[in-house]
Parts: sequence; C-alpha cells; structure tokens
Amino acid sequence: MTEIVPEETKTSNGWLKPATEYGPLAIFLAAYYLGDLYAATAALMAATAVALAVSLAVNRRVPIMPVVTAVIVGIFGALTLIFNDDTFIKMKPTIVQALLALILLGGLLFGKTLLKPVMGSAWPMTDPGWRILTRNFGLFFIAMAVVNEIVWRTQSEEFWVNFKVFGSIALTLAFSMTQVPVLNRYKIDDPES
Repeated sequence: MTEIVPEETKTSNGWLKPATEYGPLAIFLAAYYLGDLYAATAALMAATAVALAVSLAVNRRVPIMPVVTAVIVGIFGALTLIFNDDTFIKMKPTIVQALLALILLGGLLFGKTLLKPVMGSAWPMTDPGWRILTRNFGLFFIAMAVVNEIVWRTQSEEFWVNFKVFGSIALTLAFSMTQVPVLNRYKIDDPES
C-alpha cells in the first residue's frame, strides 16, 4: 500500500540553503585554523563544488547566484593555488560584491529591479519599494567591496579571515535589518491583488 505524503513533507529541504551557503564558509574557517590560507582556499573550492552538487541532487536545479559564486571561487581559488599568491582569494569578495552592485545598479539604469524576481515571493512590495531596495542593496554591495579591500590590505591575514566569515555576515544582517522600514512602507498586503 502506498502512503500519500503531503507535498511540504516531501520537500522539507529547509536545511539545504543554509547548509550550501554557510557550509563552505565554515569549512574555509576550519581549514584555515587547521592549516593555512592555501589549505582553506582548496577546502573552500571543494566545499563549494560539493554544495552545488548537493543542491542539484536534492532540488534538481541550482540557483544562478551560487553558480556565479562557485565560478568566481574556482577562478580566484585556482589562481591563488597556482601562483601561490593569496591576493587572489582576498580579492574574491571584492569582485563578488562589486559584481552584485553592478548587476543591481545597472539593472536600475535600464528600469529593471533585479531583486524583485529573486525575492519577490518572500517580500511582496510595490515597484517603487523594489527600486529603493535595489538601490540600497547596490550601494551596500559597493560599500562591502570597499570594506573588504581596506580590511585585507591593512589588517592581518587572520583578521581578514575572521572578517570574511563573521564580519561580512554580521554587516549584511545588520544592513538587511535597516531595510525593514522600506519593506513595511511598500509592502503589498494581499499579493494576489
């Protein structure tokens, strides 16, 4: 006899997104403290590839941003290991943040609010709200790129590693919390209407 399982039970993959996003960072940090930045870079590359494979196996698809991040991790990680130069891996967050800013702010120049297709189902808002949120996140990503450059160029390697893992997450969370008034002001109470 076949048991019918509710759809939400079948696809209870709430663990997948955090595991695939933060798992590689945790592995990077552990490998750094067990070895060095080069070991951590190799571990990050491997963990990112595994995260993509798991996401593909479980969801039968991989969202575009993790793929873009994986490609950048692969390129800058390989350059770091091939040339034995940690500058490449330290610049990777700058490149990712600058690319996100360019995509978001460039989209606005062409009248596109590119956050809406990604986050619209979670945060139903009016178009003016999406324009403001897209602009704010674009500017935030520029600021994060600048901060990464300042940190890796002026601080110790260990400080940069901890900033990359903990500081950038904390700053992103804090910034996101400052956007709650925008979300509340422009929210659509009934997304169906």
